[in-house]
Amino acid sequence: MKKTGLILTLLAATVAWAQQADPAAVAGATTPEASSSDSAPADSATPVETSKNYPQVQFATPTYADLYCAGFITKQLLPNANYVAGGLQTPNTTKYVSGDIVYLAGQGYQPGAEYTIVRELRDVNEFEAYPGQHRLVAATGQPYAELGRVKILDTRNKTAVAQVEYSCDAILPGDTAIPFAEKPAVTYRPPDKFDRFAPGSGRTSGRIVLAKDFDAFVGTGGKVYMNVGANQGVKVGDYYRATRPYTDDLHDPVDSLSFKAGMGDDTQKKPPAWKVPFYERTSYHSGPTLNPADLPHRAVGEIIIISVTPTTATGMITFALEDVHIGDDVELDGEAQP
Repeated sequence: MKKTGLILTLLAATVAWAQQADPAAVAGATTPEASSSDSAPADSATPVETSKNYPQVQFATPTYADLYCAGFITKQLLPNANYVAGGLQTPNTTKYVSGDIVYLAGQGYQPGAEYTIVRELRDVNEFEAYPGQHRLVAATGQPYAELGRVKILDTRNKTAVAQVEYSCDAILPGDTAIPFAEKPAVTYRPPDKFDRFAPGSGRTSGRIVLAKDFDAFVGTGGKVYMNVGANQGVKVGDYYRATRPYTDDLHDPVDSLSFKAGMGDDTQKKPPAWKVPFYERTSYHSGPTLNPADLPHRAVGEIIIISVTPTTATGMITFALEDVHIGDDVELDGEAQP
């Protein structure tokens, strides 16, 4: 009897334990569909956003000076029949700024009319900032500086009398006067994230051929001249990305040296090396060969278009993640268009 009672007691305890365990087992169980969906890998095409690959950027807003003092490059040479002949204190003063009286040679002046003073430029730098620069600039057009705006006061003499209403830089005798024209306003973007490694847009693309003041390196607020214009669909207010492929450094006489140098450590059994001609390598390697052309599409900044000609455009860098170089590529930013 005692043995039978003990067996019945153990059996009852086992049944009670199983009943308590079943709900938990049911709750933890999953259907085959749920199990497969939970174990499926995340979408590899969706990038992980960090401050490095999606930096939060503040876009610079073009001012009056940015619009009217940017300069431009054009294939169509401007007429130079009207020009600055001197000023009130000639010959003791040769540089004129806002408020000064200047004399204009030429014809067609009317009291009250306004003229923009521009200067046909030449680059005194003999060294090319990027291979083929001089040839590309010559094919793109003639660069001009915008120096200021004058208003005609008197036309009773052989030379017109004008006053400098606004000056971007010093106006000199010989600078050209062309009729003043209002420039369209430019809309700006609010602060936003910037996809630094976005693939190429496949849309309108070109190159920065030159920068204002013949600068080779430009930052936020700098003005650049591009070899694409209205004929290619470029419009004032468009945003373009400045990009620089890593392969560009292969053609630079200084930067290319880094590709030829060793980059491994003494502890590496098989150090890697860049893909360059064997005779240009300066160190032995038995590891992987790295191809610069396989590296990601890298953007270095954003540009807003502030003026266009049929074949060229002037842009202002709204922000730069690093120095923007003349010679960098540009492409229409499909995500940034209003």
